[in-house]
Amino acid sequence: MDITTIGLDLAKNVFQVHGINGRGDVIVRRRLRRAQVCAFFSALPPCLVGMEACGTAHFWSRELVSLGHEVKIIPPSYVKAYVRRGKSDAVDAAAICEAVTRPNMRFVPIKSEDQQAALMLHKSRELLMRQQTMVVNALRGHMAELGMVAPLGRGKVEDIISVIEDGEDESIPALAKAALKPLVAQLRGNEDATAALDGEIKAWHKGNAASQRLATIPSIGILTASAIAATVPDPSYFRSGREFSAWLGLVPRQNSTGGKDRLGRISKQGNRYIRRLLVLGSTSMLRYARANTAPGSDWVNGLLERRPARLVTVAMANKTARIAWAVMVREENYRARATAS
Repeated sequence: MDITTIGLDLAKNVFQVHGINGRGDVIVRRRLRRAQVCAFFSALPPCLVGMEACGTAHFWSRELVSLGHEVKIIPPSYVKAYVRRGKSDAVDAAAICEAVTRPNMRFVPIKSEDQQAALMLHKSRELLMRQQTMVVNALRGHMAELGMVAPLGRGKVEDIISVIEDGEDESIPALAKAALKPLVAQLRGNEDATAALDGEIKAWHKGNAASQRLATIPSIGILTASAIAATVPDPSYFRSGREFSAWLGLVPRQNSTGGKDRLGRISKQGNRYIRRLLVLGSTSMLRYARANTAPGSDWVNGLLERRPARLVTVAMANKTARIAWAVMVREENYRARATAS
C-alpha cells in the first residue's frame, strides 16, 4: 500500500487507522484490535504516524518507532481544529492525519521508559502528599470537636497524635481513639512512603546529567530539576526560553489587536506541576533577594517596589524557566551574570 501518513486514534482496545498517500487520497480506513496494531504496522513501509497525547501515547510511539516509523504526538487541543463535524473514532483519526502534516504544528517529545518511570515517582509522591494533607486536616477537625486545637504546622499535629496513641490518656473518649488511630497509621505510612520516594528521586537525579545541571540554578532543587529533566526529553523542541516558559503557562495571556498590546494574567496553560514547583522555589528565594544575597537581587527588589510579592515570585519563576531552557540546550551548568565592579 502506498501509504505515507497515518492518523492513529488510540483507545484501550479498539484503535482507528486513517491512512493517506502522497497526493492526500485516503488509502485505508479501518479499525484494529489492540493485538493487531503491531502486526498491521510491521507490514507497512516506514511512514509518518500521528497520534494524540494521552496515557498510552508514549508507549505506542516507542513501539512504532522500533518498527521503523516516524511518530509524532500532538496535543489534543491542537487536533480539535481539524475535526470537521461530529465525534467518532474515524473522524478523530482523520483529523489527526490532517494535523500531523501541518508545517507549524507543535508536537510532544516522546519520553523514554526511564523518564516516564521518573515522572511516576513524582506523581506518586504528589498523591501521597495530598493524602497526608487530607489526613492531617481530618485529625485537626475531629480533635477540635473534642476541644483540642493544634497550632499550624505539621510538627504541631504530633501533640494531638500523642493523645490519640496514649492508651492511658482519658481526655478523649476511647471510641474516638478507635476511630482516629487508623488515620494516624495512614499518616505514618504515607510519610514513610514519601520518604522512600524522595530517596528514589534523589538517586535518579544523581544518575541524570541534565537534572544535575538544572540543580545548579538558584531556586531549583532536586525535586524541580528531576521533574523538568524527566518531562522535557529534548529542549530543542522549544525555539526559545520564552516558548518554554509559555509552555509552562508562566507568560501573560495576550488579547492584542489593531497594533495594541494587551497583556493580562499568566495563561496557566501547560504543565501545572512544574509551574507550581518553580513558583514555590522562587518564593523561597524571595527573602534572600530582599537581603541582597541572591543573584539578580537588584532586579527583584526593583520589581518589589512596584508590584506585589506574589506577582514578583511568578516573574522570578518565569525568568528561572528561561534560564532552565538555556541550561538544557547548551548542556552547561548555570553561571551567574558577573556584576560590574
